[in-house]
Amino acid sequence: MKTTQTALLWRRLSPLIFACMSFPSCSAPSEDAFDARRRAMVEEQIAARGISDPATLDAMRTVPRHEFVPPDLRGAAYEDRPLPIGYGQTISQPYIVAFMTEAIRPRNGEKILEIGAGSGYQAAVLAHSGAEVFTVEIIAPLAALADGNLRRLGIANVRVRHGDGHHGWLEHAPFDAIVVTCAPDNIPPDLVAQLRDGGRMIIPVGDATSQQLVFLRKNGGHIEKQSVLPVRFVPMTGRDGRP
Repeated sequence: MKTTQTALLWRRLSPLIFACMSFPSCSAPSEDAFDARRRAMVEEQIAARGISDPATLDAMRTVPRHEFVPPDLRGAAYEDRPLPIGYGQTISQPYIVAFMTEAIRPRNGEKILEIGAGSGYQAAVLAHSGAEVFTVEIIAPLAALADGNLRRLGIANVRVRHGDGHHGWLEHAPFDAIVVTCAPDNIPPDLVAQLRDGGRMIIPVGDATSQQLVFLRKNGGHIEKQSVLPVRFVPMTGRDGRP
């Protein structure tokens, strides 16, 4: 009787098992599948929402986001959402990465400062332009992760530093542009001071309940600011763990 029940159960389940084995999402996608998903991401999530800068779109089509997320989340790498990368941090939604990149439009030969390296994805997108990128991460294991990811992919024009992003990276200032991927309550004065005259910055500002992505341009010592998008980023913390 038990054998008969087992046979019946197998006959009912086997079509589902074989269907799953042949369905792409049930196994690790191939590199070709990742490439197809990345192209679809750019067309459906990014270009369709108004991102039009060719260099930004090319970077988003080229940089493999799945290489910057935990292995068990690679299948979700090209979905329209942020993903956890550990230590209470996330890799940003692809559209936000593209929006911030287009806002500053990094160019070959420029020096770009990023605050909040995370797993290294935004830095890799910025570096695709040929700019020299300096990225600071407050969480030591994430700084090591970002550095390892970038080295593994052969991205040589990014330097990673473990440190407090409030203070920027003075040794390499001034910077042509600054990208901040975590939200302080107010714009850190050290970052403004390290921005080259004529430089631009994109930064989320606010608390856990209300944040605005702010674009800044520095002209003759005068700072022009414009709020461009409501957002939700992890808070920017210092070495004491406080904003």
